Amino acid sequence: MTGGQRVFAGLVAGAATGLALARFAPDWIATVDMVAKPLGTLWLNALQMTVVPFVLSLIIVGVAQAADVAAGGRIARRTVMWIVLLASASAAFTALVAPALFAACPRSSDLVAAIQPADAVAPAAPPAAGFDRITSLVPVNVVAAAAQGAIAPLVVFALCFAFALTRLPPSRREPVIALAHGVADAMVVIVDWVLLAGPLGVFALILPVAARAGAGVLGALGIYVAVLIAVYLLITAAVYAVACLGGGESLRRFAAAVLPAQAVAAGTQSSLASMPAMMKATAALGYPARVGGLVLPLAVSLFRITSPAQYLTVASFIGWAHGTPPDPWSLALAAVLAVVISLGSVGLPGQASFMGTTLPVVQAAGMPIEPLGLLLAVDLIPDVFATVGNVTGDLAVASRVARAEEGVTGKERREEG
Repeated sequence: MTGGQRVFAGLVAGAATGLALARFAPDWIATVDMVAKPLGTLWLNALQMTVVPFVLSLIIVGVAQAADVAAGGRIARRTVMWIVLLASASAAFTALVAPALFAACPRSSDLVAAIQPADAVAPAAPPAAGFDRITSLVPVNVVAAAAQGAIAPLVVFALCFAFALTRLPPSRREPVIALAHGVADAMVVIVDWVLLAGPLGVFALILPVAARAGAGVLGALGIYVAVLIAVYLLITAAVYAVACLGGGESLRRFAAAVLPAQAVAAGTQSSLASMPAMMKATAALGYPARVGGLVLPLAVSLFRITSPAQYLTVASFIGWAHGTPPDPWSLALAAVLAVVISLGSVGLPGQASFMGTTLPVVQAAGMPIEPLGLLLAVDLIPDVFATVGNVTGDLAVASRVARAEEGVTGKERREEG
């Protein structure tokens, strides 16, 4: 089995065992909880220890990649502009829609009791408000912020550092960026090691929750999957509008051209494997070869329009499940972080990408990370819709850049005439 299938099997086994305990041996629940909870916590802690270096390296890599691409000429700059614009729109849309969709769903009180045990430690202090929120964004001591796991000031420092690197000469900039690449790759290796124990970790996480909340936890996971798929479908529909409105491509023509690439994406769950079909789509749409040959590789290597949506839907689900949705300020910060991280994480493998990139966004939104292992286990289902949305987004970027290039070429011809 693949890693995702093994983790999903651990989820099913843990849920079945927990439901059986609740039905046939409820007196054993407390004892099982004492054994399973430390194992699940240990597994989550092992994942969480990679967050700070992962966030720093991904932000540096993401900003450097975008800056390098933008320096590659007019087509590259237009591509980066549309990538950042669409990724930001995806994050803003999800920040507004996902909490509303979850709020419309019924929430089990048993689930809340199971994921918020009586011995849970309350936060030391309420979150800052007003100007205190703004001043706290700039860390007095970045090392202390990293040690405390303060994601927001760490992100501000990382962005400043990454943009400062782009102002340095290549001889001084490139070794630092190479180091960031190396750190990110090393964190992926660590996450892969931890995910080898994923079936056991997910089993230990869901067992006590299923025993206490019963089938409510499965219903909550079903709601999460349904909302995430709905968000993906809405974003994909919006991408059609981006490609076709404002003097762009014909809707019928665009939909017919992208359908084969979407079929490949759904079957392979890989944007890279869909590249040949996307190249054929741009040729069928009559776009210049230089656009398809440059824009699509850049988009596939730098852009996943559904990634910010996934991160923010996870944070919104955890807030809904706990009965404490993230406040607008925290959600806005998480949206900015989601966009930046998505630019630097496109090449990461699936499960490592989910845990390594979603975890800091969830923390930035002020949400607990305990449910992430369970959400990782069910990510196989919505991933099909995510890949279809990503491929459609890549072709929409190619469409807008091609239309802009047609306008520029026509203007240049008129000026020459």
